[in-house]
Amino acid sequence: MTTALYGPGGFFTRATEGPADHFRTSVHASPLFARALLRLISEVDAALGRPATLDVVDVGAGRGELLAALHALLDTDPAHGLAHRVRFVGVEVAARPAGLPADISWQRYVPEHVTGMLLATEWLDNVPLDVAEVDTEGRARRVLVDPATGEELLGPDVDAADRFWLSRWWPAARPGDRIEVGWPRDVAWADAVAAVRRGCALAIDYGHVRSARPPLGTLTGYRDGRQVPPRPDGSTDVTAHVAVDSAAAAAGTAYRIISQRAALRGLGIGGGRPPLDLARSDPAAYLRALSSAGAAGELIDPAGLGGHWWLLHEVGIKLRGTMLA
Repeated sequence: MTTALYGPGGFFTRATEGPADHFRTSVHASPLFARALLRLISEVDAALGRPATLDVVDVGAGRGELLAALHALLDTDPAHGLAHRVRFVGVEVAARPAGLPADISWQRYVPEHVTGMLLATEWLDNVPLDVAEVDTEGRARRVLVDPATGEELLGPDVDAADRFWLSRWWPAARPGDRIEVGWPRDVAWADAVAAVRRGCALAIDYGHVRSARPPLGTLTGYRDGRQVPPRPDGSTDVTAHVAVDSAAAAAGTAYRIISQRAALRGLGIGGGRPPLDLARSDPAAYLRALSSAGAAGELIDPAGLGGHWWLLHEVGIKLRGTMLA
């Protein structure tokens, strides 16, 4: 998985195409998503006392789409002087995209000190992990994969670190069950949250909790906008849902886990249809409002993007905005 996604010619390191060519995220779905996040960033800024510099770090930044959208929003609506105080940083293994605003920094690793907002939208699902399967004797064994064909076979028993994680976070596995061993994601997220000295860290991703682990796992691939079998040859995305409760506990700070649907509604994204009277009084405004409602509906659909989990850590501050009411 590491080689397929991040090695030479890997899915996320190719210069000729980006993730948006293969799958659709909330960032790509609508500018309403960036607008909602900017409202949350403004709440973090207020809780910090509006510091001279506010860091906004996007981990797993793709081709910089979210940071570019936030940058553009601040240019048109410079609330509370944020446009002059925000320091945008994209964290990604791929090279800096062409055309990104010059004042958006780009680097391979999370900064050591963050005061502000650290974002990770659909990053953790691409942090590489091992897959295990429980055999007929009840032993959890590592799944081995042919990198060229994707053909799988059962290998040796998982190691001690895997068994420790399984005993706490995936304890009810039965013969035939597949398990995505999530402790590498826990480590990655804990390290990212540890970089936040004051502010918030927010992970947004597909996921599950201990009471509802998927017995057959979630490992899959995406290519050209379609879900496909995962191939570890760099030709497809290779992704698995996140054990969000495990990642939350690993970070060791206060946290909240809520659905994207609830979070975005708290941040003003409703998805309701505009009143029909508006169609008679101002047809153009009605069509704009109808389009916005459709985009909002996609973001909060519980069977789609609205089913994402939001994992929010507050570090040294307490938010009192509408999202947390």
